[in-house]
Amino acid sequence: MPAHAFEFELETKGFCDVVDVTGRISRLLEQSAVTNGLLTIFTPGATAGVTCIEYESGAVRDLKRAIERMAPQDVPYDHDARWGDGNGFSHVRAALIGPSMTIPVSHGQLTLGTWQQVVVIDFDNRSRQRRVRVQIVGQ
Repeated sequence: MPAHAFEFELETKGFCDVVDVTGRISRLLEQSAVTNGLLTIFTPGATAGVTCIEYESGAVRDLKRAIERMAPQDVPYDHDARWGDGNGFSHVRAALIGPSMTIPVSHGQLTLGTWQQVVVIDFDNRSRQRRVRVQIVGQ
């Protein structure tokens, strides 16, 4: 089965910056000419994640508040005590969301639901240049 690998970069602001990448990965799928298979999106690094959400301002704010409740920024983290970089919360948040997801491809389209968009979330405590890798396998 053929595999196609792509990579692109994102400028992110940190602090739970949510970036919709659905259009970009859809264009990469089109470039690959795969009509049936799997698309995996992955962001290297320990302070970012990938997930799906309805990318509208209310849902995005709700997600950010939920993430803050799960791994608050203003509590002590052992990581911070050891490294002094103040981003212990970022590592925990990224571990909870995960760095990748796989989406089935059918008839040349991502099989996302009507209101699902794919987002990369930067949890770090500073702006970053993030790499995003996309691998598409299928026929």
